Amino acid sequence: MRDLKVFVGVLVFLFMAFRATQCGSLYNTIQQKDPNAESDYVYGTIDGPAKQLSNKYEADPEQDKKATQIREKFFGGAAQAEAGN
Repeated sequence: MRDLKVFVGVLVFLFMAFRATQCGSLYNTIQQKDPNAESDYVYGTIDGPAKQLSNKYEADPEQDKKATQIREKFFGGAAQAEAGN
């Protein structure tokens, strides 16, 4: 009898947890205004290039040294670290 009560309790808990996860998607029907709806910077243009490709960054030798040191630490010697293996 005790096992049945535990089993029913677990089933009720699982059912309530399952129903609680479904509430948000079922009843959240509010339509929010997109502040960036007309922004070409955010969404780009149809058949246009990606905006992120236009960002160019200067090479920083200090960061290259740091990256090489990290590769050496994780992957072994300098030859392997330079190859990126």
